[in-house]
Amino acid sequence: MLWFLLALLLLVIAATYFLFRVEDLSHLDDPHQPFRGGPPSDEHRYVLGRIRELGQSSRGLRGKARLQALRTHMDALSDGLTLESEFRPVSHPRGEWVIAPGVDTRRRALYIHGGAWAAGSPKSHRAITDRFSRIANAAVFAVDYRLMPEHRYMDGVRDCRKAYRWLLENGPDGESPASYLLIAGDSAGGSHTLGLLGWIKHKGLRQADAAVALCPSTDLTLTAPSNRANIQTDPLLGPAFGGLSKVPLPVIWWATLAAFRVSPLSPVASPLRGDLHNLPPVLIHASDSEMLLDNARRYAAKARAEGSPVTLHTWSGMVHVWHIFVPKLPEAEEAFEDIQAFLQEAKSDQSANEARAAQS
Repeated sequence: MLWFLLALLLLVIAATYFLFRVEDLSHLDDPHQPFRGGPPSDEHRYVLGRIRELGQSSRGLRGKARLQALRTHMDALSDGLTLESEFRPVSHPRGEWVIAPGVDTRRRALYIHGGAWAAGSPKSHRAITDRFSRIANAAVFAVDYRLMPEHRYMDGVRDCRKAYRWLLENGPDGESPASYLLIAGDSAGGSHTLGLLGWIKHKGLRQADAAVALCPSTDLTLTAPSNRANIQTDPLLGPAFGGLSKVPLPVIWWATLAAFRVSPLSPVASPLRGDLHNLPPVLIHASDSEMLLDNARRYAAKARAEGSPVTLHTWSGMVHVWHIFVPKLPEAEEAFEDIQAFLQEAKSDQSANEARAAQS
């Protein structure tokens, strides 16, 4: 029996070494990234209170009941907000159009919500999609992709890919080609956003004109320093995922493979591990206090090293995806002003490149 257990252990070790040859990306870490803004505003206390409510909404519950409570609470984040946009449901692909008054519907944006691939919806993120429609002068399609655990991880990925293909030729008023395409997402949706850019390039489709990833997950190997160093300073992800710091990384990798049915080394689940050359302009936001800070840092550093125009802006002391608390939180307003400036600059750069190409 002892020999059998020893042989089994050696087999597991060998399989782990073979399946999970994790490249060391610590050379991409840059602790000197400048931060935006000063100490958090007084309104940040309101945000922290909303996050405590999120935790309390599922206290004492287990399994499906806990997950449903979290989903219900997230959907309520948009309740009571004064939003300018029209929200128009769509069945195929599933999601909703978010159309601010007077926007050019030939300009389109795909928004992919966060929620750890298991929660969130177009409704929960209406504060964000309403603002994106306004600042991008575009009709936003918020895709309602399939969530885990009822569905496989790849089902959600396929929904996002299908939505992008559809947006190329369809707008709020029917079939028509898009004149402009933006992809944006937060957290888990930020991961899907960055992964989608690589898939579009691989498939030879028309690439997005720009992309925005808010506090994205970029690497499911969890090897970045902030995954552990920022547990105590992240009031949202720390309580939910901080316990993983006590689990050996190889165990986490096997568990990820079992739950996602995708290797944590796959660029589909970990965009950082993919080919990042020849990407469109990308803006990434992160907070210095969140667990995913170094996910953002590493992605931006690697993409820039491979020649892609990826910009990272970090805020000090903000909660994970603080953007969802616009307009209550001043720092969220500042973040959207920054996004608008990025989109305008990307448009100007594109126009200049097109003018040079026409002259040559």
